[in-house]
Amino acid sequence: MSQFVQLDGFRATSAGPRVSGHRGARGVLPENTMESFAFCQTIGVASIEFDVVMTKDRVPVVVHNHTLDGSLARGGDGHWLPDPGPWVSELTLAEVMACDIGAANRGTDYGRRFDDQATLPTAKVPTLAEVLAFTAAPEQSGLHLFIEMKTDPNAADMAQERHDMAAAVIKEVRAAGVAHRVAMHSFDWAILDECRAQAPDLPTSYLSYLPKPMSDTPQTADRTVMPDLTQLEVSLPQAVADAGGQMWCPFFLDVTQDLVTEAHELGLLVNAWTVNGVREINRMIDIGVDGIVSDFPGRVQHCLLRRSLD
Repeated sequence: MSQFVQLDGFRATSAGPRVSGHRGARGVLPENTMESFAFCQTIGVASIEFDVVMTKDRVPVVVHNHTLDGSLARGGDGHWLPDPGPWVSELTLAEVMACDIGAANRGTDYGRRFDDQATLPTAKVPTLAEVLAFTAAPEQSGLHLFIEMKTDPNAADMAQERHDMAAAVIKEVRAAGVAHRVAMHSFDWAILDECRAQAPDLPTSYLSYLPKPMSDTPQTADRTVMPDLTQLEVSLPQAVADAGGQMWCPFFLDVTQDLVTEAHELGLLVNAWTVNGVREINRMIDIGVDGIVSDFPGRVQHCLLRRSLD
C-alpha cells in the first residue's frame, strides 16, 4: 500500500481521524455546489466527498442522485422539478446547467432534514472539471478528494458504462493535475476494478452499506449499483482487501471496533460515512477510524478540539 502517495491524506494522525465534508458540507450549504466545497476548504477539512454521474452528452457532473430532484433543484422557470426528477443521463449538460440548486425545498423530507441549510442566490451543478480545477489551485493544495462514481443502473451495457465512466473521470483527474490527492470511490465495486486497470496509481475506496430492516436514519432511495453484500462469506474488510482496495468506507452503523482492528491489520484505511450526531462522531473517534465523512464537518472538528483541550 506504500506506493499510493494519496493515502497519507486520508489516514488518521496523532490528533485523531481526518475530517471529510460530505457532498461538500450538506448540513450547512446546498450539496455538491462550488460554494459548499469552498466552505470546506475555508474551515480546513482534510478532504471532500462528492458524487459523479454522466450527462446524456457524456460529461461527468457532480450530482448525487441519478435523477435531478425537486427536493433541491429548480428548472429555468424557477419552479421546483418533480421529485423524483428527470434522469441526468437523459439530460444534456446545457439542460443540467439550466437548473438552480441553490436552495433545499423545505416542502420535502430532504428540505426538512436540512432546514438550517443556507440558501445561495444562484448555484449551478458543477462539472467534475470545475471541481477539479478549484482543488488544483495552490490554496487547496492540501485538500484530498473522494470521487464517488455512480454508474447508471439503466445502462444497456454495464461493462461499457463502467469503462467509459472510469475513463472520463480519470481523464479529468489527469488533466487537472490532482491525481496525487484523489481516491477512486464507489458502491459499485466492479467499476473500481476498471479504475485499477486504467489507472493503477490511483487508490480505490470501497463503499459499503448493509440493509437495515428498521432504521430511523434516512438513506437515499436512489438506485445505487452495488453488490449484494449480504451474500459475502468473509467480513467486509476482508472482502475489500481481497478485491484489491486500499480503503473501506462503511456506513457508520456498520462499523465496530473489531472490524476497524481487522481492517487495519489487513492494511486498509477506514473512513466512515455519514456521521452527523455528536454521540456517533465520538464513537467513531473512540474506535479509531481513519476518517469521518460528515454533512457537518464542523461538528467533527469541535469533537476533536474538545478532546485536545481535556
